Amino acid sequence: MLYALLMYQDADFDAQWERASEAERAAVYRLHGDFSTLLESRGAIRGGEELAPVTTATTVRKQDDTAADAVVTDGPFAEVAEHLGGFYVVEARDLDEALEYAKALPVRTVEVRAIITDDQRPPE
Repeated sequence: MLYALLMYQDADFDAQWERASEAERAAVYRLHGDFSTLLESRGAIRGGEELAPVTTATTVRKQDDTAADAVVTDGPFAEVAEHLGGFYVVEARDLDEALEYAKALPVRTVEVRAIITDDQRPPE
């Protein structure tokens, strides 16, 4: 089964990252490299990416599910304490294994969500 490991960061992470030294940034990337190596060794990695800073986000809001009334605004969709910073897509035999991977991630908050694949959807 596929799972998304969604990594959340404190709202002030982008500012902290900007202030970080090259060595501090390299250390974070090494930790993620080690995590990727763990997933690769288990044949579990299916994808993942770091996201651009939340300050670069653009939000589209619709009132009634039609494009005609869509409002586009700069910035994240809500004022929240944490922001989505990146994700991994992993294959795990079950939720327990996906949680094991999430616990190994070098970030404080990870949301684990099952990915619904085409073969799990009802036929049209």
